[in-house]
Amino acid sequence: MTEPVFHLPFFTNLLILLVAAKIFGEIFERFRQPAMIGEIMAGIILGPSILNLIHRTEEIKVISELGIFMLVILAGLEINIDDIIKSMKGKNIIISVMAFFLPFASGLAVGYWFDQNVMTTVFIGLCIAITALPVSIRILMDLGRINSEVGQKLISVAIFDDVLALSILGILLNVKDSDFSVTAVAKAGLFSLIKLMVFILMLTLVYFTIRKVMRKGDYLEEYLNKIISLLRGKEPLFALFIAFVLLFSTFTETLGLHFIVGAFFAAMLISESLIGKENLKAIESTTGSMAMGFLAPIFFAGIGLEFHFSSIQNLGLLVAVIGFSYLSKILGGYLGGTFAGLSRRVSLTLGIGLNARGIMELVIANIAYKNGLIGTEIFSILVIMGILTTLSTPLLLRQAFRRNDRKSGVSQGGFEPGPFT
Repeated sequence: MTEPVFHLPFFTNLLILLVAAKIFGEIFERFRQPAMIGEIMAGIILGPSILNLIHRTEEIKVISELGIFMLVILAGLEINIDDIIKSMKGKNIIISVMAFFLPFASGLAVGYWFDQNVMTTVFIGLCIAITALPVSIRILMDLGRINSEVGQKLISVAIFDDVLALSILGILLNVKDSDFSVTAVAKAGLFSLIKLMVFILMLTLVYFTIRKVMRKGDYLEEYLNKIISLLRGKEPLFALFIAFVLLFSTFTETLGLHFIVGAFFAAMLISESLIGKENLKAIESTTGSMAMGFLAPIFFAGIGLEFHFSSIQNLGLLVAVIGFSYLSKILGGYLGGTFAGLSRRVSLTLGIGLNARGIMELVIANIAYKNGLIGTEIFSILVIMGILTTLSTPLLLRQAFRRNDRKSGVSQGGFEPGPFT
């Protein structure tokens, strides 16, 4: 790795990185694209790939870790466990399974064809298979289609895919320390699966306990409000919420799973019906301000700092990953939709909408890279794939909705700005 042009103090680096990330994010927002793309571009420009002004130091890595933590919490707050159950009922499960496992299998095929090791191959499959729920919600809100049939099914499938991907991630991080013989992988995989089942069992018990209490009245909301009124410190509600999330994260880390698995599922348990509309709104506001105002821009800019154009030597692998990511995800959504009884037009629109990887894919790729499970070349390829699919999905989805509207004679939905980057 080359040395930076100037050795600037940490806070000067942080200032330059944050300002550049916010400026580029704002530019991309003006073109109705996720700010995270601009933030990554800021890191690429400032980092070793172009200006070589800033490198990703240990301090920036720590802030990035906090950024991952807050982003996953925000994603979890967008999901209700009842929606997960809904996504697994009836024909919805067909769409969810096809939209995940067809891309996953295609990613495995790409890794195998290009002679990648087992763990790299699996992570290529996982990153191709995922759909970024926050990005999908943002795109649908921008298009004014959040409450449409396709919009609701898209969100339902994205929820299933995100939950499944994070569960698989938890298993992979346990398997990485084995010697990769069939026996060792099977033993480590089984042990990891047992750990995951223990966590899911605990999560299920907490969920049903909450449901049982809620059926008797708004006791939890009232009790929470009483506790908050007794506390004199600043932001007591947010502190209690973060403590609850950290409790789950600690439990998953104790089990040997990654902390984001616990953070994600803990945030999912928090709902309007549990703590009240005002309390949930306050938590989302504070979490969003911390994440989107500071931590997330540094995380995405940090991804840009780790990105190296020069590391991509295998152009065939780059083309294959990008090509199969588009083809398999759109085809998976299309086949799943048709098997579930949807029309071909609606199924194609669903497949196109599921193609955005965005936040969750980049989080998983970053975790894999940090743990030494993928190299710089694969990481850079996955970043390019995440950027391209996220940039192109709003354009392709807008055209797909317009074709559907012309065929059905329905007027087009208006623009509804979305709050989630």
